Amino acid sequence: MESKRVLITGAAGFLGSHLCDRFIAEGYNVIGMDNLITGDLKNIEHLFKLPQFEFYHHDVTTFVHIPGKLDYILHFASPASPIDYLKIPIQTLKVGSLGTHNLLGLAKEKNARILIASTSEVYGDPLIHPQAEDYYGNVNAIGPRGVYDEAKRFQESITMAYHRFHGLETRIVRIFNTYGPRMRLNDGRAVPAFMGQALRGEDITVFGDGSQTRSFCYVEDQIEGIYRLLLSDYSLPVNIGNPHEISILDFAKEIIKLTDTTQKIVFKPLPTDDPMQRQPNINLAKEILGWEPKVTREEGMQKTFNYFKQLPKAALEKIAHKDFSKHNRK
Repeated sequence: MESKRVLITGAAGFLGSHLCDRFIAEGYNVIGMDNLITGDLKNIEHLFKLPQFEFYHHDVTTFVHIPGKLDYILHFASPASPIDYLKIPIQTLKVGSLGTHNLLGLAKEKNARILIASTSEVYGDPLIHPQAEDYYGNVNAIGPRGVYDEAKRFQESITMAYHRFHGLETRIVRIFNTYGPRMRLNDGRAVPAFMGQALRGEDITVFGDGSQTRSFCYVEDQIEGIYRLLLSDYSLPVNIGNPHEISILDFAKEIIKLTDTTQKIVFKPLPTDDPMQRQPNINLAKEILGWEPKVTREEGMQKTFNYFKQLPKAALEKIAHKDFSKHNRK
């Protein structure tokens, strides 16, 4: 029987690369696509020798053509950290709108099922807690974070339009804070930021008073949820995340204990529109997918710290970011 063929955009990124691994392990032929603005080929270089993997260096905001059949498309091409999408706001909006439109068109042409990676950021700074899929959100469309939040909200809207108007098989995953190996130490999110500071002997930076909460999901659990959702019969958005909530201040203390460092915690002003609460209601994922996270925060953080510890010293000290200027002018 011929293997099924899947296209994964954002393949050289954190989640995209883990998805490539999972689908290869499941016996699929995988096409990875990435323009490498924020992705890193090191995340998928171990796959290049495999006959069932091919890579396209391509920007999905331009026309996307894949020869031959496609069974599935997973659209994970987007900056996901505030440091990135605040530096490339226009590219972030384009990949959520033009990129999604191109891939929905490709899915329609190939009669392929498409899964869109959305985010808990569609809920904005939520007025209900925890956040369930039927909550419409509290988003500042014109604030600095709006370029990411609204790109993802539009992405969901156009996906549902293709589902309803064209009968396209679509899936939407709303991803809550996910962590694990292959995250970039300099991407600005709490887990790599705190661990990077600890490894470099720097003070741990907490924004605001640290009372804002997050819920951290280990990457293995996240990938399992995404895989199950793709193969399900459910077309509306589904939260995939870990419901165990913790304040950022308490999390910083956990990292200091985990890394066995003596850094002190320093406080800086809270960024504009930074959500004060983030906790998924995963009742729908339990019911529809039979899914819930298995990896405890203690276990997942230890695995992640072990990964960061073995990185070359130069990688730990690297705090400069890519030059995004050429992507921001269009």
